[in-house]
Amino acid sequence: MLYGGAVTAALELRRDENGGVRVSGRFQYNAETELARGRAERFASRAFRSRIEAGEDVHLLLSHDYDKPLASRAAGTLTLEDGDDALTFEARVTDATSWGRDFLAAEAAGLIRGLSPGFRVAPGGEAVERRGEGIVRTITAADLFELSAVTVPAYPAAQVEARNWRPGAEAPDAGLVRALARWRA
Repeated sequence: MLYGGAVTAALELRRDENGGVRVSGRFQYNAETELARGRAERFASRAFRSRIEAGEDVHLLLSHDYDKPLASRAAGTLTLEDGDDALTFEARVTDATSWGRDFLAAEAAGLIRGLSPGFRVAPGGEAVERRGEGIVRTITAADLFELSAVTVPAYPAAQVEARNWRPGAEAPDAGLVRALARWRA
């Protein structure tokens, strides 16, 4: 699974009447970012539509860690809207778990700097074009599994991390090696 993020992914928190916190945010589409020198990427409008429109479960996590769920569609605590300009969400997060308290404290301290999607590019869901000396990859269709509140979003830091979808099936860095090899011009 690939993880990415964007500076344009802003979070907003509001306390609700039940002691929880409403978290809303957006992942901007068509925002190009440089992953490495000469290598840029962007998500086309509605790139995540397939799983969202199908009503599939998607999680809001703390730092891409499935052991630290903050909200989910299945639990009724996460709503997603896939628009032409951005993927937007609203979640209800409580401090009933230690990681929920960690998230709220880190956000209050200004340490949560962005939103990062965990996704897998669908077959045929990308287009790569040469631009001058570099290339630009446009993701047109990807399966969204989770959104994460992160301290360092992958896109502004010019990093993309690939993680093995089936734990133990390959060397820990095999996905990263494949992902980077795809970018060779």
